[in-house]
Amino acid sequence: MPPVPTLGQEKNPRGIPKAPFIANVEEYIGGPDGDVEAPLKEFQDAIAKYRYMDGSLTQRRKSLEDKIPDIRKTLQMVEFLKQRRDGKQKAGGEEDDLEDDDEDSKKPLTTTFELNDTLFAEAQLDDTDTVYLWLGANVMLSYEIPEAIALLRSKLDAAETSLKTAIEDLEFTREQLTVMEVNTARMYNWDVKRRRERRSAEEAAAKGAKDKDS
Repeated sequence: MPPVPTLGQEKNPRGIPKAPFIANVEEYIGGPDGDVEAPLKEFQDAIAKYRYMDGSLTQRRKSLEDKIPDIRKTLQMVEFLKQRRDGKQKAGGEEDDLEDDDEDSKKPLTTTFELNDTLFAEAQLDDTDTVYLWLGANVMLSYEIPEAIALLRSKLDAAETSLKTAIEDLEFTREQLTVMEVNTARMYNWDVKRRRERRSAEEAAAKGAKDKDS
């Protein structure tokens, strides 16, 4: 019977292979005299691949967990600007006796913005129909506010979906890593037991031959 492939044909939705559990080591290596060196090397190679995937997925998860709050904060700010602009446009159509109530909303918006992790500056924001968004790789583009909101919502949904799949893949990968480590330990222990039994048999045979000669 040929050995089961080290990494099975079954995969998760993102293509990460499932590790088969080796229930019968002797059957897996082809019999009581089968070689364990080659399977153990394959197991170690598989473990190295799973550990690499674990590291990559952990890094991706951390990156997304850092990115999502920034996207959410940016979206909230752009939505606030839209609400403020819409409020002013609505106030402009009201009667004159309501103008005093909207006086605060007509003032420029004073806020702070981040220059770096520990430095902030104060600024006044005039009413605007456009915002500038960082797209990465030192690229910034201008968007109409409704377009910016749609883009940010799309990016937030995509990032949250990616985070969910990254967490699922990370859990799946760690399960497969554990299976391969168990397989390795089981095969190593089986080989140790086989060597011990062979040595005991050889010693018994040698003792029997010596007693016979005597």
